Amino acid sequence: MKNKKLIVIFLCVVCVMSIFACGKKSKSSGKDITICLDWTPNTNHTGIYVALAKGYYKDAGLNVTIVQPPEGGATLMCASGEAQFAIDAQDTLAAAFDRENPLDVTAVAPILQHNTSGILSRKGDGITSPKGLAGKYYSTWDSPIELAIIKYCMEKDGADFESLALLPNNITNEPAALEALQTDAIWIFYGWSGINAELSEVECDYFAFKDIAPELDYYTPVIIANNDYLDRYSKEAKAFMEATAKGYEFAAANPIEAADILLDGDNTGALFGAMDLVYASQEWIGEQYLDEDGKWGTMDEERWNTFYKWLYENQLTQRDLTGLGYNTDWSKSDE
Repeated sequence: MKNKKLIVIFLCVVCVMSIFACGKKSKSSGKDITICLDWTPNTNHTGIYVALAKGYYKDAGLNVTIVQPPEGGATLMCASGEAQFAIDAQDTLAAAFDRENPLDVTAVAPILQHNTSGILSRKGDGITSPKGLAGKYYSTWDSPIELAIIKYCMEKDGADFESLALLPNNITNEPAALEALQTDAIWIFYGWSGINAELSEVECDYFAFKDIAPELDYYTPVIIANNDYLDRYSKEAKAFMEATAKGYEFAAANPIEAADILLDGDNTGALFGAMDLVYASQEWIGEQYLDEDGKWGTMDEERWNTFYKWLYENQLTQRDLTGLGYNTDWSKSDE
């Protein structure tokens, strides 16, 4: 067993060294683009599938391929140049930037305009606000940022974080886990798991982090790009983002057709049997794609910086990441 662990560690080191030995150069001819998802296909990704199916990428002269994340994650794949674009989230991207040699990626657009995550619980258990978590069981991924957010919200609401009992989060169906009393509270993303709770026969309560503190209204998920690709192929990168924006704007206006495109485009089997959830999720999340002017991909730089400032002030990063990690120039009109 020890030998196997040593082999795994050695292979991981070799993999990381290989990635950075390549000089972070994008392995693209410019028009051939790979985008790596952060998870199996879901309604966060619909605009990309729409842009592919509707020919928006082809019309822009691009050959786009959608892939699943490797074991090392989508961001590492993008930083290595194996993918020109990928999907991550602002909170998890902090680790990519908070290092001596930051990963060579940049966030170029939020997929959703606001943080749609929060806490789901059984209805009637009193967890309608962070204070209600006191004395309850919470299923955690054991992420420092995740737990810091929970603690911050509880203390802001006058509750003792130490009274919260933590359980490992290996839950795949949140409403079913709550009904079976496996836990009392779970962090969810409403556009998928919250809608699943609505469709289930389990009555649930929910509160959103962005409603507790504005500094927690960070961007999740976001599209990131390989920095070398942005520098060498700025015209193609802008064309990709404009076609992607067109896909998300179509999805917002046509949720049923967009949901059908997502279902047809899923070649992983992840959405098999989930048609009702996909349709309901698409109806809800379509309203989260666009800003007040009906545009997709715009970012409030102050909001981005406020969250990273909060991480630094709470000693969750070693560096102040304010002003780092994003570039949304593609969304600005040419002068």
